[in-house]
Amino acid sequence: MTPSPVKVAIVGLGRWAKVLTRAISKSDKLKIVAGFSRSVEKREAFQTEMGVPSAPSMEAILSDSSIEGVILTVPNEQHLPMAELVAKAKKHVYTEKPIASSLAEGLQIADLEKRYGITVTVGHSARLMGGIRKIREAIDKGELGRVAFIEANFSNNRALELTPKTWRWYKDRAPGGPLSQLAIHMFDVLHYLGGEVVEASSMASKLSPVGAEVDDQSMTLVKFADDKVGYVGSCWTSPGVFAVRVFGSTGLMHFEIDFDTWDTPDQLHKSSMLYIQRGKDGYAKREELRVPESDMFRAELEMFAESCRTGKSNELSANNGNVAVAMVYAALKSIDKNGQRIRIADVMQEVKTKLGA
Repeated sequence: MTPSPVKVAIVGLGRWAKVLTRAISKSDKLKIVAGFSRSVEKREAFQTEMGVPSAPSMEAILSDSSIEGVILTVPNEQHLPMAELVAKAKKHVYTEKPIASSLAEGLQIADLEKRYGITVTVGHSARLMGGIRKIREAIDKGELGRVAFIEANFSNNRALELTPKTWRWYKDRAPGGPLSQLAIHMFDVLHYLGGEVVEASSMASKLSPVGAEVDDQSMTLVKFADDKVGYVGSCWTSPGVFAVRVFGSTGLMHFEIDFDTWDTPDQLHKSSMLYIQRGKDGYAKREELRVPESDMFRAELEMFAESCRTGKSNELSANNGNVAVAMVYAALKSIDKNGQRIRIADVMQEVKTKLGA
């Protein structure tokens, strides 16, 4: 018999809640049975548009024993207080990336697992794209030989649209601009493809004419524990791009998506590019590969459902979420120190010391 869907609630009913709800509607692994926002108008509109029953209060969700997990799509600064409420009610937590608005809060969210016996899933979905999984598969099979270098770029034109009324305008809410908003996706992808990252160095600049507080260009170099090196670029004043390339001794692979498909990942394979270039072959002899059908949002939420059912963490773990934030912190610190290399472990330890951990 097929097990019944895991019952979950969703809190924070903005645009992203709709994206995730549409992904869940295609799955038989979980079902959203309640939605909550402090705004009655938003609750009613969400129920009408998405068919998700409106919960009258957060307390109603937390006291419902049939609800096993809660999806949080609230602003970053609300991740910790909301996650703590959910965990205290012995329900599993899914939170969008970044895990929190600060590394200190991210580490406190990770601690909720031990304190309350729940799991935390962080929405670093980019690693679940079909093309990224194919690259990891090729690495694991040795098709690329010894991997020595990984590069990635995630850019869009967000900085050209900023106004003082948008939260991304401000340094304290979007530190580093695209560094914390876009590059963080790629930091997680590099961690997934390349393993432990030990240090980062970065530079940034501000070129958008709108005058926002945040930088809008960033370049970060990273070094892995096995001496691989990598690069993550993020421009906030260009057409959208998401591209990853991995270089090995016997082959390289390149994956790129049409950024316009980000909100509809089940269609992503139709307009993506994945190729492998082998040995001494030049660009003209590259082999184009089929991008597997995938839905990164459905996949991450089904991982969450499995964690709700088993009580076991999945690869979208709080620890991996905090590594991505620590890489952002290291990059920001490097920018302040004119490109000095910053150790990820030192960033982690500094924050843990302040927390008394």
